[in-house]
Amino acid sequence: MDATTPEPEGKRFFSRLGAWLGGLPRWLWIGLGVLLPLAALAFFLFWMLIIRGLPDAASLAGYQPSLPSTVRQMDGTPIHTFARERRIYLPYAETPPLVIQAFISAEDKTFFTHDGLDYAGIASAIPGYIESFFSDKRPVGASTITQQVAKNLLLTNEVTIGRKLREAILARRIEQQFTKEQILELYLNQIFLGRNAYGIEAAAQAYFDKTTDQLTLPEAAYLAILPKAPSRYSPTRDYQRAFERRNYVLRQMAANGYISAQEAAATAAMPIAAVATGNQAPVESGGYFVEELRRQLIAKFGEDAKDGPNSVYAGGLWVRSTIDPEIQAAAEKALRDGLVRYDRVKGWRGAPAKIELGDGWDKRLRAVNLGVGYPEWRAAVILESVSGGFKLGLEDGSTSFMYNGDAAMARGGVPAWQQLRAGDVVPVTPVTRSNYALRQIPEVSGALVVQEPDTGRILAMVGGFDVRQSSFNRATQAKRQPGSSFKPFVYAAALDNGMTPASIVSDAPYCVYQSARLGRKCFRNFGGGYAGAQTMRWGLEQSRNLMTVRIAYNTGMDNVVKLAKDLGIGRYEPVLAIALGAGETTPVKLVNAYSILVNGGKAVEPILYDLVTDRNGKVLFRADPRPCDGCNTPDWQGQRMPRPADTRRQAMDARTAYQVTHMLEGVVQRGTAVNLRPLGIPIMGKTGTTTGPKDVWFVGGTPNYMAGLYIGFDTPKNLGGWIQGGSFAAPIWKSWFTGAFKDNEQEPDPFLAPAGVRMVRIDRRSGRRVYGSWPSEDPKAAVIWEAFKPESEPRRIIRGADLTPLTPTGPVGGKVKTDSDFLRQQGGIY
Repeated sequence: MDATTPEPEGKRFFSRLGAWLGGLPRWLWIGLGVLLPLAALAFFLFWMLIIRGLPDAASLAGYQPSLPSTVRQMDGTPIHTFARERRIYLPYAETPPLVIQAFISAEDKTFFTHDGLDYAGIASAIPGYIESFFSDKRPVGASTITQQVAKNLLLTNEVTIGRKLREAILARRIEQQFTKEQILELYLNQIFLGRNAYGIEAAAQAYFDKTTDQLTLPEAAYLAILPKAPSRYSPTRDYQRAFERRNYVLRQMAANGYISAQEAAATAAMPIAAVATGNQAPVESGGYFVEELRRQLIAKFGEDAKDGPNSVYAGGLWVRSTIDPEIQAAAEKALRDGLVRYDRVKGWRGAPAKIELGDGWDKRLRAVNLGVGYPEWRAAVILESVSGGFKLGLEDGSTSFMYNGDAAMARGGVPAWQQLRAGDVVPVTPVTRSNYALRQIPEVSGALVVQEPDTGRILAMVGGFDVRQSSFNRATQAKRQPGSSFKPFVYAAALDNGMTPASIVSDAPYCVYQSARLGRKCFRNFGGGYAGAQTMRWGLEQSRNLMTVRIAYNTGMDNVVKLAKDLGIGRYEPVLAIALGAGETTPVKLVNAYSILVNGGKAVEPILYDLVTDRNGKVLFRADPRPCDGCNTPDWQGQRMPRPADTRRQAMDARTAYQVTHMLEGVVQRGTAVNLRPLGIPIMGKTGTTTGPKDVWFVGGTPNYMAGLYIGFDTPKNLGGWIQGGSFAAPIWKSWFTGAFKDNEQEPDPFLAPAGVRMVRIDRRSGRRVYGSWPSEDPKAAVIWEAFKPESEPRRIIRGADLTPLTPTGPVGGKVKTDSDFLRQQGGIY
């Protein structure tokens, strides 16, 4: 390059920079060589210890707080909440301004103007943090509401510099991702406010038994003091401290311009009128139903947040259950009345629990959680014996009185009032406003299930006397022998294999070789008397064991147990004992099988919920997923209504199902369940009494409702010879039905015969076809309508004048004993 050519500008710059750097002292180069790696290491450690693991903006945007799941009954009314924390989510738009102003004044008056951090507050809190390093004193915080959201939702509660730095960084990210209104909504719904209440809506109900829109100024100000330390501001234990802090919030609200100074002064004189122990909800109906529903939901959706976003205790599900509150309440009362009626004759067994008296006896009494069953019964403790009776303590801390005459139940000839001692916990029921009478929780138990036959929906479920006494649900978990209530399915198998309701079967001694293991078994009726040749209908109506065994053998037990399996009753060995109900099943399974009989043999499954949506309303489960073209059409112009297709499986022949149903109507009209006949409506059903008897059953219903129940001890033992399915279980069923439908004025529906069934007039005694005479309204009439499949009608004919007179149980002169007589004589057949 020529010497006169000017040097390029870029080259001159780097030349000068190099000369300048070369002129720096050596010690400076050494310092930079040390400081730069240290800075890089510090940044790396800061990232590793503080920044790493913090959620980014995307994960914050998708954050959803844990919410409880809510169960509704069929009409949409909420009946239960599955929650480990008392939490009710309240959107910002529905939060009263008064509540927002109170919390802003108490916690963060510059919330709507700062960027997530209160720098002035941080500076003033630094001395406190320094002091905390040299003492056990907890530093006074300067956290904004945004920082509290970061701590409550995503961080721990440890008091360290590291946590505060993470909190500050996360608060800045939250401010960048959410609006102020969204941040405040998260805060007001997540903070713990004592009494197991999370969020302002739950706290309003816990402390004042109100919703937030009903809170007054002093009540809103009190709630605003609780985020700091709920235990320090209890309205009962620390009233004065809470009162002073509440008034501080009122002064702050006035200083911030939310209320006037006069309002603050006037309100400061008002007391804190909180309820003593929070909103104590009454014991809800349907405890066993709800518990079984909880088990099923957990199995399908998971229990906690770790199981997925739609878990039962964190996913905020909305569940539409199938429970009918009126039918459920009637079922609970009917079963409890029956259990108490049986138990009353057994005498007083003693107090079910005992507690220590003295200070706090009411808390110890509540901790017993005595399952008293009836809404009007209460748990009480004997405080002391006084002249003429006892001073009682109740769960709410109040006291009352019980006269000796109201505790007259005896044991061994000694009345209960002579056996009661101070500290005994007993169930009582009010007699007047000022005194109670002694009651006893039954030792015997049972279950009652009500189902809608067409859909399988469980309308009521009672699994015992009280779910607090025992969570074991006998409706779904107790495997019991159904006894004669299983017989309809033996007859159904026979009808499927060539027999008819008019087929003649001999009620006579019968012996059969069952197998090499079981050997030869002979059956006979009690006392040696038999009814001779009878129709199959008569055998079912009168629950004849010998006829049932003979029918089962001729039909083939393989066919009987196959039908039981197809209907979901159970899986059994093909032995004759099964024909008389020796195979175990649960009440809900047996009721479901009877529902299949009523709805034309169409298979249904028992369901406790038919719709589940997530917190945003998205459908997660629908029990009836059938498509229905045109069902959502906005306009209807009188055209044919759209109907979804019937996709139910045909579990058994529809004609067979109707024949059995028609025969079971005869059980109510003139058979073992005749005490239900006065109801005057179409009812089918069957009684059952097992060996002992250890269990008594009745299962039956109408075209619209199927219900079944059993009574027995959890550890099976003899109930007593006076207890039978027809005389004890059926009246409980009747009590349920009259209680559930006492106000129902609709005309009852009849059982409808399907296509292919022929109704023929027959002689009820001989089963022969009748001409010249017609059935009457008399249930004991000699001529009845009978259901037959095509080409199976009786060929023999009898004229009306030739009919044989009948007694209610059989031909004149015949000696017929009940199923219970047979069981007592034989001691069972297995």
